[in-house]
Amino acid sequence: MKTSAVFSAVLSLLSLASRGSAHGHHHHHKHSDSGTSSASAPATFTPPQVFKNVNLVHIVSLEKNYVKESINVVIENIDKEAQSDYILPFANEQLSRLGGLEVRDRKNAESGPFVVEPVEFESFGPNQYVRIGLPTPLAPGAQQTLGITYYLLDAYKPLPASIKQEEQQFLSYSFSAYCPSVYTTSKQKTEVKFASTNIPDYTKLPGSGDVKEFPQKQGSKLVYGPFDEKPAGALEPVQVRFEFNKPVIHISRLERDIEVSHWGGNVAFEERYDLEHRGANLSSLFNRVKWQQSQYYNPATHALKEMKFPLRVGSADPYYTDVIGNVSTSRFRSNKREALLEIKPRYPLFGGWKYPFTIGWNSDAKNFLRNTATGGFVLNVPFLEGPKQPEGVEYEQVVVRLILPEGAENVKWTTAIPKSSISEAGVQIHKTYLDTIGRTALVIKGRNLVDDFRDRDLTVTYDYPMSAVLRKPLVVFSSSMAVFVSLWLLSLINLKFTTRK
Repeated sequence: MKTSAVFSAVLSLLSLASRGSAHGHHHHHKHSDSGTSSASAPATFTPPQVFKNVNLVHIVSLEKNYVKESINVVIENIDKEAQSDYILPFANEQLSRLGGLEVRDRKNAESGPFVVEPVEFESFGPNQYVRIGLPTPLAPGAQQTLGITYYLLDAYKPLPASIKQEEQQFLSYSFSAYCPSVYTTSKQKTEVKFASTNIPDYTKLPGSGDVKEFPQKQGSKLVYGPFDEKPAGALEPVQVRFEFNKPVIHISRLERDIEVSHWGGNVAFEERYDLEHRGANLSSLFNRVKWQQSQYYNPATHALKEMKFPLRVGSADPYYTDVIGNVSTSRFRSNKREALLEIKPRYPLFGGWKYPFTIGWNSDAKNFLRNTATGGFVLNVPFLEGPKQPEGVEYEQVVVRLILPEGAENVKWTTAIPKSSISEAGVQIHKTYLDTIGRTALVIKGRNLVDDFRDRDLTVTYDYPMSAVLRKPLVVFSSSMAVFVSLWLLSLINLKFTTRK
């Protein structure tokens, strides 16, 4: 099996970043062939030893219900020639859960994200590799500081796996105290951050220098290191177990429809969620009486009780439904400063429970749409909105369907979502009531996103010629006339029975 094909799906559209060509892709993209040609791909890949990591700080954040990892590293070119490809390894089992990979220059805040693309090769080995393209080749002996960030979804195991409804929930996470690298690392440390100071179990390692034992515990943080020089590929498996008495919210699929109406001056949003709680299961049946009694004190709980959706100011007409029908347990606050939709599921959600639901709302088109000097239109909407929860929300699949007016053409788009999280994009035709040729629909599929990317923009430009503008009223007028004429013709038919004399 070709593991690189899986990887390309995870890091698809990355190669496009180098050409900035997310700006005009209205053809259908399926990027399973980014990177080098698979026909000439070598059977194995050995990263050339052209860099060393002079100093590396690996920050593992377990504060939300997904893992955020940051690698801040000073790299040095130890080769005789200028180098522009820095290689990053990922374990095969991480690939399907990896998202939001971005690399920037830590010393230059102005520079945009670097090009990141998979290294293609046939392999059954434990690792796959990512090529980070430095914008300017690094001269021999020169140094550069990289800031690498990415997310891992579905990362924790509840331990214990089942608990009582009033008990605290603990999660465990396994990783390496040495940051995985294909290069020698002269000096490094790993910081692990938690949302709570209650960290009952963690792997201990022998210390160095003045420190007898790693990690050092500093409140809600553990520090492994500093470690002295480690060779390429060195790993030190460790495990941590920590209190996380909050819901572990996983959205397996979000379908987000955004429908633009020029005639109505409206943008309609609808979102369909497949939500599940990935925390500890209940060890006994849910007891509603005990739950209601405990709610009087409003204790911290691992159950999901409510979600808050901050919408754009000026949003209106919200609705909230699930498989049974309309759900009345919601509140909507709207004024000049905010528009907040708060919803409560029909029942509290515990580990292993699933809850599909739908929300929707309307918004004035002028909040999102403007004219261009050349007579076209620019639409600016958030790629992802969704609930804003203190414990975080992770999204395995996101399908954004932007439905433009009938006859819209020359569709181009760009988004601030990391290219590594866009797997597919293309323009389709979407037919609804009173359409003749069907509406232009831009469909973009994302994967492994998190709520850190809420409100990153999706910008779409399109043309809407006058013939298309007039199509709808002409269809309405001709439909009405057809009905009128039909009724008039029917009225002329004599249906009376006459008897012959």
